[in-house]
Amino acid sequence: MCKKIFIAATGQNCGKTTTSLSLLHLAQKKYQRVGFIKPFGPKRTEYLGRAVDVDAALMAHVYGMKDQLALMSPVVLDAHTTREVLEGKNNPQLYLEQIRRATEELEKKCDFLIIEGAGHSGVGSVMGMNNAQLAKQLDAPVLLVAGGGIGNVIDALHLNLALFRETGAEVRMILPNKLVKKKREAALHYLQLAFKNTNIKVVGGFNYSPILANPTMTYLSELLKLELKADAEQASRIVHHVQLGAASTQRIVDLLRESTLVIVPSSRDEVLVMLATLYHLPEYQLKLAGLVINGVAPLADVVERVLDDAKIPYMRTDDITAEIYTTIKDDVAKIRADDAEKIALVQQLAENELDFSLIDSLF
Repeated sequence: MCKKIFIAATGQNCGKTTTSLSLLHLAQKKYQRVGFIKPFGPKRTEYLGRAVDVDAALMAHVYGMKDQLALMSPVVLDAHTTREVLEGKNNPQLYLEQIRRATEELEKKCDFLIIEGAGHSGVGSVMGMNNAQLAKQLDAPVLLVAGGGIGNVIDALHLNLALFRETGAEVRMILPNKLVKKKREAALHYLQLAFKNTNIKVVGGFNYSPILANPTMTYLSELLKLELKADAEQASRIVHHVQLGAASTQRIVDLLRESTLVIVPSSRDEVLVMLATLYHLPEYQLKLAGLVINGVAPLADVVERVLDDAKIPYMRTDDITAEIYTTIKDDVAKIRADDAEKIALVQQLAENELDFSLIDSLF
């Protein structure tokens, strides 16, 4: 009989995908056949010639599930799906039937199946397929991923749990994630106290990790829709800090920290030449992840030659500094199939920070 776990969350960016990635890694040590399904995918990508959700593509790539890809992402939304459902042009029951059939097929093929929801618990309500409804329809007990605080996390949990109670879906476990390491034990203690009179077990998830939270240069180039001039190793570099290149040249250099992306106006020739020159030095290659050169002023030919000679990674755009900075700061980087460093770290941390035996026993 296939063991199913529905991964839901109190909000976006709590760590559902990281949790799914981790549980599949750990489950492979016990179960011969593991599987994954994203019942409906709000984030479409093209993978192996097929439109699938980005998380299904990630799991298929990492865990060699490409032969199950059609089942792993049975319903993928596009920009018009919601409107067409509301206008009565599409019947959401047909989508639900596709999800049911795909899940049943995977249950036959797997001993352990992760079903990953989308966004917070209410996402999909417009189509009658929110996380709580799907968990009930697919008869899958729920692992609810939450943040790593106390008061606001408890509030968010109760708000989401109400929806699961309404549908009759069973939440068996809460996994607080992105815990501050020095506050981990205290946070778990109070969260466990908050749910001590329920049948829901609170089990600690991952500590906060800047490597997992921060974007790669490739991710940022896609986010900003800009061409990245970099080799493969530079493109996979994780950006830990974003700095504005608006101060004096020396001040900009003094403020550089490990793996910094600097946003520099194209008119600041002296800053661009200085950073390109410093990039020849190993200690500054550690500090400089790359540049975003912005503004309508064209780059001087000699400056462009200096940048190319230094082989410093950079992107070029006409956008204003505030737009670029806000776009980056407001985004939360998801793990992608080509993020080898992040994936390896997730799997390593999973073995140290997740109690798979306990989680497995609860489901």
